[in-house]
Amino acid sequence: MDETEVKDKPRYAIVASVQLPEVSDVEFSSSLAELSELAKTLGFQVVHTFVQKRNGFDRTAYLGVGKLEEIHMYVNRGLRADELADAPPQLDPSAIEIDVLLVDHEISPSQARNLELAVGCEVMDRTMVILEIFHRNARSRAAKAQVEIARLGYMAPRLREAAKLAGPQGRQRSGMGGRGSGESHTELDRRKVRDRIAELQREIVAMELERKTQRSRRLERQGQGLAGVSLVGYTNAGKSTLMRALTGSEVLVANKLFATLDTTVRAIYPESVPRVLVSDTVGFIKNLPHGLVASFKSTLEEALDAGLLLHVIDASDPGFERQLEVTDTVLQEIGADEVPRIRVFNKIDHVADESAWRAELEQRYPGCVVMSARRPDDVSALRARIVAFFQQDLTEDEILLPWSAQQLRGEIYSHCQVLEERADEDGSWFRVRGEPEQLRRLHEKLNPGSGGREKEYWEV
Repeated sequence: MDETEVKDKPRYAIVASVQLPEVSDVEFSSSLAELSELAKTLGFQVVHTFVQKRNGFDRTAYLGVGKLEEIHMYVNRGLRADELADAPPQLDPSAIEIDVLLVDHEISPSQARNLELAVGCEVMDRTMVILEIFHRNARSRAAKAQVEIARLGYMAPRLREAAKLAGPQGRQRSGMGGRGSGESHTELDRRKVRDRIAELQREIVAMELERKTQRSRRLERQGQGLAGVSLVGYTNAGKSTLMRALTGSEVLVANKLFATLDTTVRAIYPESVPRVLVSDTVGFIKNLPHGLVASFKSTLEEALDAGLLLHVIDASDPGFERQLEVTDTVLQEIGADEVPRIRVFNKIDHVADESAWRAELEQRYPGCVVMSARRPDDVSALRARIVAFFQQDLTEDEILLPWSAQQLRGEIYSHCQVLEERADEDGSWFRVRGEPEQLRRLHEKLNPGSGGREKEYWEV
């Protein structure tokens, strides 16, 4: 089999999950569906799901003995067509080989080890699946460093179990050439992990300082206060599509979970006064590992810096209420719950009875926006609302631009909203709307007694 055939070979997965008494059927099914979407993002096709109702997880191997035996037989004996309940009918059972068992919870290292030995294939819990997706999709230096920290933190307690599988040769190392007498391979590996995490954390701190410095300089060049909008919400709710529609930029749009991890910042288009910057953030998900929430603080901090949040929600998803709660909870955890917010119910074009659902959403969530990011009229209406939000604190003023200073006309149009322009023998009169500080600087620059001291504010 050549390299192309290996690369294109389908990969199949099975899913296992325990339903606890306090978890409703709807919530349980939604979580399983979400895991299947995560698996698809990794390139796996889920062909079967195993469910077990228990009062608690088995401390040894997560699942009970009977269910373990059932999964073992399924993985190792070959599959019959009638067993492929979750697989498309065109699949050839004889060609299917199970690559991985996905567990819809985070399990301990010993549970994962015992489960893998019992069923006879690789095991990935929910946290490991998410970490792998983040690892594959990170692009910037900061995102890659943050993902590596989260992965190392996840793997550190699992080194001991890996050493057990390695046998006696992995347990003890001679003190010759080492830092401690009789120091084990595992202890050395864990120390290396701690050292690497510390190194990455120092790099992230340095990158954070650099990012804040660049941001401060950007705001100074703009010569105006912050007018930033952050798109937040559940992953795959259409944030990147909306970002592209609002800014006219080419950002990655893909129908899969966590298609984008790095923060993207673009100016709203057509540009407005004040100039509004729109940023996309990493999507939220149920049971997002706390280590990832912490490690992605710099990405989520765009929401803290914003003057307005657009909470994007998939209006066509039956489980949108749970997704809404997840986003609200995470925003509260990072301290962004006090930032002004507009709920944007996206993908209304995917709903069968659009008018009825639109009316119900608008009644249940007063002030929300119900739209499709693929409809220009809907995008224009949202853009107008965003601009109106940032223009509510602007003031009107009148400015005289002498005939001898007409070279400043472009700066007036760049930094103010011109409502009216007229001319007389003294020059051009402008009735403008702008930020108070912006207008003050403009008046100072036009004042002959200023001596050009304000030039620094207006160099673009």
